[in-house]
Amino acid sequence: MQAIPGIEEGVTSRVEELGLEVVDIGWAGTGQKPMIRVRVDLPDSGPGRGVTVRDCARASRAIESWLDLRPAVPETYVLEVSSPGVERPLVRKRDFLRFVGREVDVKVATGSVGDHLARRVKGVIEGVEDDGDEYSVVLRTAEGDRVVFPRDSIGRANLVFHWNEDG
Repeated sequence: MQAIPGIEEGVTSRVEELGLEVVDIGWAGTGQKPMIRVRVDLPDSGPGRGVTVRDCARASRAIESWLDLRPAVPETYVLEVSSPGVERPLVRKRDFLRFVGREVDVKVATGSVGDHLARRVKGVIEGVEDDGDEYSVVLRTAEGDRVVFPRDSIGRANLVFHWNEDG
C-alpha cells in the first residue's frame, strides 16, 4: 500500500505535540483498508528509559481522532502504534547521529558500497558525513574496515541488541 499524501506529516505533528518522536511510519493493507504502522519513542530514550505502553496508547488516541477527520483516509483502517523495539530502525540523519558508537546492521539497497559487495554489513557507527544536501553514514566493521554508506544506498538499518549488554 502506498502512503496517503499528507498523512505522515499530520501523524508526525500529532506525535510531537505529545512530546514523543516518530521513529518510522509504514504502510500495509489495501486501498480500501489501509494499515498504518507508527513507531514512536521518547526523544532522549535509552536503555531502560524508553516509550511506555501508556505513551503508545496516548499517541494512538491522538492519531486516530485526527485520521477519522481526514477525507482521504477510508472509513475502515488499522492503526498500529508501538515502540521501536530493542533493534530500533535508524531512518533519519538524527537517528544515526544519536547512536554514534552503537552497533548497527545495515542492509544495502543498491549495488555495492566501496569495496563491500555484501548486501548486509554490521559495524559501529563512527559518524555522519554531510555531503551538502545529502549525507553518508560511516561504519567501522569488526574486521576494522571503514565503510561509508551514502544514505540512498541504505535499504534498512537497525541497532543490534546484545542480550548481556550493560546499561
